[in-house]
Amino acid sequence: MQAEKFYYDNRIVRAFGIATVVFGIVGMIVGLWAAIQIYFPESSLNLPYTTFGRLRPLHTNAIIFAFVGNGSFAGIYYSLQRLCKTRMYSDKLSWIHFWGWQLIIVAAAISLPLGLTNGAEYAELIWPIDIAIALIWVVFGINMFGTILVRREKHLYVAIWFYIATWITVALLHIVRSIELPYSATGSYSWFAGVQDALVQWWYGHNAVAFFLTTPVLGLMYYFLPKAANRPVYSYRLSIIHFWALIFIYIWAGPHHLLYTALPDWAQSLGVVFSIMLIAPSWGGMLNGLFTLRGAWDKVREDPVLKFMVVAITCYGMSTFEGPMLSLKNVNAISHFTDWTIAHVHIGGLGWNGFLAFAILYYMVPKMWGTNLYSKKLATNHFWLGTIGIIIYAVPMYWAGFEQSLSWKAFTPEGQLKFTFLSTVTSIKPFYIMRSIGGALYLTGALIMAYNLIKTVKQGKFIPDEAAEAAPLVKEHSAKKEYWHRILERKPVTMLVASLILVSIGGLIEIIPTYLVKNNIPTIASVKPYTPLELQGRDIYVREGCYTCHSQMVRPFRDEVKRYAPNPGDGGYSKAGEFVYDHPFQWGSKRTGPDLAREGGKQRDSWHYAHFYDPRAMSPGSLMPRYIWLLEDKLDISTTAAKINAMRKLGVPYPDGYEKTANADLKKQAEEIVANLKADKIDSPADVEVIAVIAYLQRLGKDIKLELAKNPAATNQ
Repeated sequence: MQAEKFYYDNRIVRAFGIATVVFGIVGMIVGLWAAIQIYFPESSLNLPYTTFGRLRPLHTNAIIFAFVGNGSFAGIYYSLQRLCKTRMYSDKLSWIHFWGWQLIIVAAAISLPLGLTNGAEYAELIWPIDIAIALIWVVFGINMFGTILVRREKHLYVAIWFYIATWITVALLHIVRSIELPYSATGSYSWFAGVQDALVQWWYGHNAVAFFLTTPVLGLMYYFLPKAANRPVYSYRLSIIHFWALIFIYIWAGPHHLLYTALPDWAQSLGVVFSIMLIAPSWGGMLNGLFTLRGAWDKVREDPVLKFMVVAITCYGMSTFEGPMLSLKNVNAISHFTDWTIAHVHIGGLGWNGFLAFAILYYMVPKMWGTNLYSKKLATNHFWLGTIGIIIYAVPMYWAGFEQSLSWKAFTPEGQLKFTFLSTVTSIKPFYIMRSIGGALYLTGALIMAYNLIKTVKQGKFIPDEAAEAAPLVKEHSAKKEYWHRILERKPVTMLVASLILVSIGGLIEIIPTYLVKNNIPTIASVKPYTPLELQGRDIYVREGCYTCHSQMVRPFRDEVKRYAPNPGDGGYSKAGEFVYDHPFQWGSKRTGPDLAREGGKQRDSWHYAHFYDPRAMSPGSLMPRYIWLLEDKLDISTTAAKINAMRKLGVPYPDGYEKTANADLKKQAEEIVANLKADKIDSPADVEVIAVIAYLQRLGKDIKLELAKNPAATNQ
């Protein structure tokens, strides 16, 4: 049969590659700035747009969606054409995808520093951007599946399996996590509340790591590693086991982020069991990658592309072993809320995602410009700077995590807590400094790569339409019996549906019972909706990203109860029923500051006011930035009625018509706080934002304390 001539589209790959480099460097700079703020809070410049609480989500979104996302798209567009032996289905759709994605990134870069967020980790973007993401993701899917359907290759190679699972699962995750009720052009409340919201969040959050930062990158590994090594994948059957086991098991593991919280025990246990099971498919994939290099180690020593890939795959193996270990309850009791988790995340982010992105850029750019890499020496220097940077970043964070946990749990012989929370923070500042040094080295390596790629481009000539030829695909039915998976590889739509079914099972089994079984989330009679002023204050708390440093979840440990709820009437550890009106939940995932679940009534209003003005004046050594603008900016009460209406639609029992009188109650409560401040010689207007935040903080834990006052026997039940 006569071969057909066609052309691969390198323009779209070039565009995504440039975006990968640019946004990667920007994301790393923001991350380094945020890391410096942890030990030098004045570096926030005392501006509302550059505090840690606003930079941290900017950094995570930039790295996940702008750096790794663009890198994955570049690799997918490059490899998919060659694996299917066809040009992308539609050049127009390719460019809609590219420009749509970049506009989403720019919108995120503008909105997050402005405090426009819904407060869900890794899903902070406001509802209009969420809709744009869904639309662009559909465009990507149509283009990808159109390409697969017009392919000239009968069987789908393993990399394409991972691309298919990525597309359908990310769509499912994004849609469910983004179910929210808007109350304005930029503001919304999560459809889920409290425990339900926490479960949905970490079902999404964990699997965003799984299906945006892992499965597409594994697909890239399966394509680029054999190409760079010029060797076939070690084991086809191991690839099959790796793929199907991974996508089925991964989706169940989200609850391991919520161990020892108010999440029902059955859900926690499911998360633990499936997290341990994850070791098998994850390490199967790692070994399949490393064994592909058998007999090629001399080439690894010479080729910087393979150097990056080996460390990337090794970091993947380390992360996917450590993750299940951290999901064991006895280990999680130590690691959760500490910097140990930060180290773990960055082994995956810097090592697995970052190094594989660097590898495919070093591979693709010379190919598309028809030349050799400008300097292998510079690439090797980048490799060593990045590797040493990862070590200097991660090791201090591991040490800091151990020290934090041991200090939090330490008691004197008399049974008193040995260390104040603040002392456990200031003692690890040297480790934070070392982390920023490691991050700076990693960033320096990325800048060297950018220079190296620019010089490579200048010495070559870009090939926009790369000529290729292949025989057309002829559909034929073989009488010979085929292995079952070979049959499936001819049916991309069947593979899509099978992937959707597998990834849906775990989510449905974990999420639905929290709605259908009332006893899973027992109510507490004294827990009431937030007052209008408290609701406004809570929204400001979310806007400022306070959840990035503070948790609101006292776990059932002796040290946490002693630290945060030492008296019989303080409420003890946190109960599921306390959070039924929290849209979104605010349990947090890291304690750079103390837990706030029982904060209400611990300090006078004047203390909170002064603390926002200058945290170090009230808590010497505090790492919290100043929030001077809260004392000056007017509280926008024009949104109160819309917020009350939205909350009522979500099931919060505000009386009918209350939105009409809500602002009157808001002003009355604000005047009471102003009077308290005046009694302590602080003059403040009643219509500034700090008054609302104080109202919210003073509310935390009050409802459970009222319940205990009525029923003392309910302590820690």
